[in-house]
Amino acid sequence: MLFEFNRFSSLLLIFFVHGLVYAILLWRKGIVNETRSDKWLSIFLFLCILYIAPWMIGFAGWYDTQPYRDILFYLPFQQLYFIGPVIFFYVQSLLNPSFRFGKKEWLHLLPGILYLLFSIIMVVTDKLVLKKYYFLANGQDPDFDTWYQLTGFASMLFYFFLSLRYYNLYKKLIVQVVSYAELVSFRWVRNFLVAFLIMLFVKIVFFILEEITDLSYWDTWWYFLVFAILFYYIAISGYANSVETKVAFKPHLLTYRPTLLLNYSPSLTLTESVTEEAEIIAIEPASKENAADEVLTEWKPKLLGLMQEEKIYEDPELSLTQVAKQLQSNPSFISMVVNRGFRPQF
Repeated sequence: MLFEFNRFSSLLLIFFVHGLVYAILLWRKGIVNETRSDKWLSIFLFLCILYIAPWMIGFAGWYDTQPYRDILFYLPFQQLYFIGPVIFFYVQSLLNPSFRFGKKEWLHLLPGILYLLFSIIMVVTDKLVLKKYYFLANGQDPDFDTWYQLTGFASMLFYFFLSLRYYNLYKKLIVQVVSYAELVSFRWVRNFLVAFLIMLFVKIVFFILEEITDLSYWDTWWYFLVFAILFYYIAISGYANSVETKVAFKPHLLTYRPTLLLNYSPSLTLTESVTEEAEIIAIEPASKENAADEVLTEWKPKLLGLMQEEKIYEDPELSLTQVAKQLQSNPSFISMVVNRGFRPQF
């Protein structure tokens, strides 16, 4: 197979191979440990190495040699419509054990599936029906058409903000549910989203430069190098940060009202597991300060009595959810009682 080694193709080849290795390792890890997040990250890395492939093999001589040129043009290496949904599914699988890939999740992948069908139509039309270039009559790679690049970028940006909203909802929820929130705040999710945001930002920078200057094919290579370095960081860090949270909830992304699934069990489907649920409203510190003293007077003794009689504090994994269930309340309210009624006095 043709591959001309030079500093442009060889450097991207290193990241391509390493990214592929990490994708395989993560997929295997996901199977062995039954961690869905590792599988989603594996798919993300695979999409990333496909993303840099045209520049890697392009500099390796494929654009100038047949039949490699046609392979490069007809195969949709840059799957822009899949990248955004995959990062959203990855974030959900890390933060929410009740997340399952179901029928409605397929709708997120519909644009990517349609683009794949469009690519198949191009091949069939040009190679089998007309037996001449029709879709590729302009001699340009369809993956780099302006409409596809812009809509693909918009898709990735949309899913970035959707993932960020999901993460923020999780952070507001977790501090009200468990006493060890700092241990499960998932800084890795934040770092992952920051790395992806940098990918998008660098893309914007190079797009602007292409509009105001005459960037050459070699100049654009630097963008793909930066992209490769960022997904390599994600691969290494993501492989070491595959711990999934155990706090299950059903988010409402259009509002800041996530719902905790109190009776969630991995053996149950999502529909079965939400038969008993408590609504958790993200409480800001200011609203906690305004809680009535009469309420604290009533509930503080109840909480103390539960601790003294049941000795539930001996459970190292005690959560506000467990306490709320025993007191027939909800974690948000119990969190307010604990934070206001038992805070140190200075």
